[in-house]
Amino acid sequence: MHEYTSTARVWGLTCPGFPEEVSRARRWTRDILRGSPLADDAELIVSELSANAILHTASGGVGSFHLALAISPKVVALSVTDEGGTGTAPKVEQPSMDAVHGRGLGMVSVIAHRVIVHGSHNGYTVIAELFTDTQPGGHPC
Repeated sequence: MHEYTSTARVWGLTCPGFPEEVSRARRWTRDILRGSPLADDAELIVSELSANAILHTASGGVGSFHLALAISPKVVALSVTDEGGTGTAPKVEQPSMDAVHGRGLGMVSVIAHRVIVHGSHNGYTVIAELFTDTQPGGHPC
């Protein structure tokens, strides 16, 4: 009977591509994860991924981006899906010291236990996973 029952919970939110929606995405994430020791890291990740969608893809302005948040006993998974329109997939970069962009996904990859990018020029989904039960010496969430 319990073979197909999941203990994961999933939420979704679609936001217009306006800069003020980044703060909405942060609040939404914080509200869902209220009381979790992963709330601060998750809020920062969602903020960065949402801003990237607005600034670097067709999601900005007249477009939209979609957030998903899944919580299970072992992982909190956050994803942001954009509307694409770029020729390259999101990736960690090594910007010059005076560059004003290019550090965000690198920061996310340091905070999250795993970062996965799916998609094509029609739209990318960046997934960041935070594990809830790290071993001693593991990532300090």
